[in-house]
Amino acid sequence: MDLVQIAQRADDLDRAAAFYTLLVGRPPVATYDPPGLVFFDLDGVRLMVERGAPSATIYLRVDDVDATVARLRDAGAVIESEPHLIFTHANDTLGPVGTDEWQAFVRDSEGNLVGLVEHRPR
Repeated sequence: MDLVQIAQRADDLDRAAAFYTLLVGRPPVATYDPPGLVFFDLDGVRLMVERGAPSATIYLRVDDVDATVARLRDAGAVIESEPHLIFTHANDTLGPVGTDEWQAFVRDSEGNLVGLVEHRPR
């Protein structure tokens, strides 16, 4: 079984599309308005930003959590939690063995919580 799609709530579709374009570093692959849908391709998993969908917390892997938080802060995003060490992976059960998992949390333009995850080599 593979993850195909995740949905995130948007009140303002254009504002949400701009936020996720900044976050993921590429534009949407499709927009359908009406009914109020914007799709991003996250390496084969669709992120659907939908007007009226329930809010969800999503976690996105980033190459550099500090740089990503700085870029989002500069763009006016609300930073809920600065980058911090969550876990050291002694085996590969939940992440690459020999890495430290760092996370930070931001609010998207619609108030949804987004976790940013980096696996740093020890």
